[in-house]
Amino acid sequence: MSTLSLQHGWADAAMIAAIVIFATIGDVMIAAAMRAIGDLDDIKARRGLSGAILAVLGSPRFVFGVSFMALSFFSLLFALSHADLSLVAPASASLTFVTNAIAAKIFLHENVDSRRWLAAVLVCAGVTLMAL
Repeated sequence: MSTLSLQHGWADAAMIAAIVIFATIGDVMIAAAMRAIGDLDDIKARRGLSGAILAVLGSPRFVFGVSFMALSFFSLLFALSHADLSLVAPASASLTFVTNAIAAKIFLHENVDSRRWLAAVLVCAGVTLMAL
């Protein structure tokens, strides 16, 4: 394998990693914000639609999460301008699934059952095959 193709592989991996990390942080922060805010139907019933919107937009976790989702999106745009769509899109989407399962277990204390862990392992195997 030439040095150029090895460097290209590392660059692709770094771009995909940025997408996955930013998306995972964004997803976890938004989920945590929405759990802290509570049932939007209840808020809407008490304070109206504008009250529900203000409850969401007034949450620092929500704003932080959306900011990271924006970073993920711009990382995706950058990656697509440098690497193949057939690698970047499936790898970033699949690996985000895996990191979301891990982060949900650690940070949100969700019950991630054995079926989801098996799916995560199979996703990792698929991404590895695709990257070869």
